[in-house]
Amino acid sequence: MKMNPAPEASPLSQSFAQQLYVQGLMAQYRTALVTYAERLLQDRHLAEDIVQEAFIRAWHHAERLRTGDGSVRNWLLKVTRNLVIDRTRSAAVRYESVMEEFQDLPEPDHTDEVLASQEALTLLRGLSSEHREVLVYMCLYGFTVRETARRLGIPSGTVKSRQHYALNNLRRRLGLLSAHQPPTGSAAG
Repeated sequence: MKMNPAPEASPLSQSFAQQLYVQGLMAQYRTALVTYAERLLQDRHLAEDIVQEAFIRAWHHAERLRTGDGSVRNWLLKVTRNLVIDRTRSAAVRYESVMEEFQDLPEPDHTDEVLASQEALTLLRGLSSEHREVLVYMCLYGFTVRETARRLGIPSGTVKSRQHYALNNLRRRLGLLSAHQPPTGSAAG
């Protein structure tokens, strides 16, 4: 009796076998490959993209990887490294070409910033020198009440009072105080 050779696997079953094989590889090597790529790229999301591409290539070469003599792990590391190199090189080229396109663009307009700083200076000039001095130390330099008091040689309570009246004055001049709130005088010194 003559034996028929085993039927060859259909393309559908080969594809399923490749898929199972690559899923096994992903389960085994994904974390290590992402860590490796992230260390090279300093970018977690880009590293995950690179590793995904490496597994797509593994899927395309699944038959050769299953029957090959070499280490699958080393092959995946090498592919990942090459993809990182390719991505880095292409990113540098893309950056250069994009920058060339933007060289003809006009510089951003800083008019609003200049106007805002002029308005701020005008508002500050409208304060007494004592109030302005407290705001400069506390708001611009970031000093605490205690540090400001020590710098100016005045009690902490006076610093708090000057800050309070200075901010109320600025709010009133900006129209930020509600109409029902009585205006504060500059009784504190």
